[in-house]
Amino acid sequence: MEIGTFKIEYGQGEFIVANEVIQATANLASGELTLRWSSGEALSGLYAEARYGLAQLRSTYYSKHLVHEAKIQPIEDGFGRGLRWSFEHEELGKPTLRQHFRIYEQLPYLLTELEAESEFEWETNELTPLAAYLNDGSIAEFGDSAGPVEEIRTLFIPFDNDKWVRFASHAIPCSVQSYETTAIYRSQSRNGFVIGSVTHDSWKTGIVVEGTFAEAVGRLRVFGGAADMQTRDTLAHGALRGKIIVSPTIFVGAFADYRDGLEQYGKANAVLTPALPWDGGIPMGWNSWSAVMSKLDYDVYTHTSDFFAKELQQNGFADDNDSLYVNFDAFWNSLPEEQLKDAVRRVKANGQKPGIYYTPFAFWGSDPDSPVEGTDGLVLYRDILIKDQAGRPLPKLDGAFPIDPTHPEAQERIKRSLDSFVELGFDYVKLDFLTHGAMEGIFHEESVRTGIQAYNIGMALVRDTLARERVGRPFLINLSIAPLFPHGYAHSRRVSCDAFGTINDTEYMLNALTYGWWINDNLYRFNDPDHVVLYKSDNQRATSEHEGRSRLNSGVISGTSLLLGDDYRVEEAARRAKAWMTNKEIMALAKRGETFRPVEGVSGTKGEDLFSLSAGEDVYVAAFNFDNENETVKSASFARIGIDSSKGIIVRDLWSGQEQRVEAGALEYMIELSASESKLLQFVQA
Repeated sequence: MEIGTFKIEYGQGEFIVANEVIQATANLASGELTLRWSSGEALSGLYAEARYGLAQLRSTYYSKHLVHEAKIQPIEDGFGRGLRWSFEHEELGKPTLRQHFRIYEQLPYLLTELEAESEFEWETNELTPLAAYLNDGSIAEFGDSAGPVEEIRTLFIPFDNDKWVRFASHAIPCSVQSYETTAIYRSQSRNGFVIGSVTHDSWKTGIVVEGTFAEAVGRLRVFGGAADMQTRDTLAHGALRGKIIVSPTIFVGAFADYRDGLEQYGKANAVLTPALPWDGGIPMGWNSWSAVMSKLDYDVYTHTSDFFAKELQQNGFADDNDSLYVNFDAFWNSLPEEQLKDAVRRVKANGQKPGIYYTPFAFWGSDPDSPVEGTDGLVLYRDILIKDQAGRPLPKLDGAFPIDPTHPEAQERIKRSLDSFVELGFDYVKLDFLTHGAMEGIFHEESVRTGIQAYNIGMALVRDTLARERVGRPFLINLSIAPLFPHGYAHSRRVSCDAFGTINDTEYMLNALTYGWWINDNLYRFNDPDHVVLYKSDNQRATSEHEGRSRLNSGVISGTSLLLGDDYRVEEAARRAKAWMTNKEIMALAKRGETFRPVEGVSGTKGEDLFSLSAGEDVYVAAFNFDNENETVKSASFARIGIDSSKGIIVRDLWSGQEQRVEAGALEYMIELSASESKLLQFVQA
């Protein structure tokens, strides 16, 4: 039978549904599922699992497997036209397991979720929509399997950006647990799979990929219920309760280039939860943390504002409205109130926008019995902290107690602070240490059972309190240390933890961009590469010119929120800013608001050193040398970058303005880099 463009076969122990791209085969005898793509990729031996008390239920262990033809439905939604169907598994005395699938016309991915239904109310803290275990062989087949044997890699995507965690690509054999999403791909052809959650309302999703032998993906497990050191949890994942419990919705796709797949995954998330809109141009300016840290005072803040107004603001370093942000970070509350108000007046008089810093879900005191500010001593912090099962506050994370986002007094505390920022005239807030609000525990609101449910409540409060419709002006929300998901509550998010000015800092931030470039303009309008230190942060040595410019280049290619982080009372810091931030071509590239993508993805726990951005017929390339002592020559393969050199290429260095012609048919371009140097190049068709 056919429904629209979908062909359906039902018989001989199988149910098969297919479009031009994907074929799904449900084995009605074994309960296993096979997904096969027209380009040759396949995932086989798939089933579902659910934790039921102390038991782990597995769909293939059930005695009855069926697909109800009457329940097959055509659908049309934000993904397009498609088909919805369910693979059901029944066993007497156990919850019914239903694997729901949505397949769409022309899309190389499908969406699936597990629904578990019991006759009576029950609870579980783990549902696994897809799993496959083999000791021998591979559950994954790649396209063009007749080609040469290639290394298979899988990505580790961290849950958040705390504690200087790194993204990573691991070569099989390995055992990797990624969070929310991963890619499994062949390193040379880039062919592979992208799998990840696209709903983030209740669950933290873990994805386990294992293989004992090269060229064989032996095990895959995609589950809701991850809670461990990487999610910063000290308690098990919260349990959802009801007769019917549903897992996160999982994206499963195969792509000729895994980079396209990750971008498609980002866009799929945006279909369900769009990035918080922003029409105020690229955020540019300054943040105080790296420059002075705890030494923040009125003088450095106002001096920075005056320096920008005099030297930079009318010379290229400004947003689309010829303005800049001048942002307080932590320790702003050490300024007397009148100084704070005067500082804001000074910034606005300079045609700039002031920013401030806040940690809504973190209590930094040592005594939980301290009174909450603004409550006349009637509410203690102990009252609004997340608790364990014994009623004790959760242990500190990063030196702070986690605050319960569902507690009415915690919510009032947040609103008081945010409203005061609006009243004082601020236009930007950097929110930090947000993972505290997503930790598993016992919450004031009894209907909230998981950390992600609580986090959604807290972040929705922040977003709505600062909504343009409420405050009467645009107010930019930036996330610092925060979970990658849920998104939709802020305009920008830092891709790494703190990154300062050395070449090691540049490499660390680029590690996050290497495997997280796709976040930009999908989950958040801007990737934030953190404070861009051109010369020296308060806690580090002075950097060489190559180091400082490399740090700037890394910020330019990020997507980007471009906030500097130097003290311009220091002569060399001021000199570099005046020389570099007035380069109109570099600033124009930053103002595109587009992130460069990595040319390769084989750097392990390091950052890649070659990135590219296609812009019509032109291609921009960023090349980095992470060695602080030795020069290098980087080979940029035209084929790997995607540059057509058949008619010749003109290569232009955006910093020096020098041009070089590359003859027609050349295969590569050699980029010479001194120690810690980087280059931004434009490749133009001759």
